[in-house]
Amino acid sequence: MDHIEHLEHTESPANMKSQIWRTFWVLLALTLVDIVLYFVLLSSHSIAKNILFVFLGIVKAFYIVSVFMHMKFERKFLVWIIIAPMIFVCFLIWLALTEAGYTFGMRLF
Repeated sequence: MDHIEHLEHTESPANMKSQIWRTFWVLLALTLVDIVLYFVLLSSHSIAKNILFVFLGIVKAFYIVSVFMHMKFERKFLVWIIIAPMIFVCFLIWLALTEAGYTFGMRLF
């Protein structure tokens, strides 16, 4: 019979628990900054406020992906394969909102 070596992927880094806790604290800090900015800017309704909150959300999502999906250990090309479509989708959303604002403005006249 052929000898087949069985390798399991059960090993984890020695400091995995500390990495998880560090991730928790970083995400908690970013969320607290998000909440504080929300209440500070509560009275203002501007596109800059929305862009700020979307940016903070993207930063948190990128941090989660880099830590829990181990993307920070991957090659840069693979990272850009994941980031480039997200940037493209954000651009398309911005383009659609700009077009919708123009169309709404033209209907008023």
